[in-house]
Amino acid sequence: MASSLCSSLFQSWALDSKCVSSLFNLNPALSVVYCDKVGAVSTSKRALRSQKIPEDEYTTLPNGLKYYDLKVGSGTEAVNGSRVAVHYVAKWKGVTFMTSRQGMGITGGTPYGFDVGASERGAVLKGLDLGVQGMRVGGQRVLIVPPELAYGNKGIQEIPPNATLEFDVELISIKQSPFGSTVKIVEG
Repeated sequence: MASSLCSSLFQSWALDSKCVSSLFNLNPALSVVYCDKVGAVSTSKRALRSQKIPEDEYTTLPNGLKYYDLKVGSGTEAVNGSRVAVHYVAKWKGVTFMTSRQGMGITGGTPYGFDVGASERGAVLKGLDLGVQGMRVGGQRVLIVPPELAYGNKGIQEIPPNATLEFDVELISIKQSPFGSTVKIVEG
């Protein structure tokens, strides 16, 4: 039983036999896997993705923002003007300081919504705004945000000046305008 369950975990999580060192059956509905590569006990793929991504695998934009797609979504693409809903975890030096995933339930919190391009008006952190552009619904991305696109030389609360931040972002949805597409007014 454990052998077939372990094999199915290898296939569904794309793990090799070196990664899984033991399988514990807590009850028939819940199993936990310990993975030596990550060094954590986890019941989700999310913890396995948190392992260190090599620096050369990130895409670096001219403004200094770096991103790595953990999963490319298959839905609509976020472009300037899109109203998006994302889940995010913001970290500084590996410590989470802000997240939309706080809360109870299986979904884990309330998604954060903003209009892509709103950072020009100060409504959202510029690095998060620029990092979401080009993502597709269902996609997951890691962003390395330089200080110029984060809190700059001022810092904020526990984040010191000139801090580089890391964001784990999942694009949940893109909302359409409640009025549909824009209307062109023509005078006659």
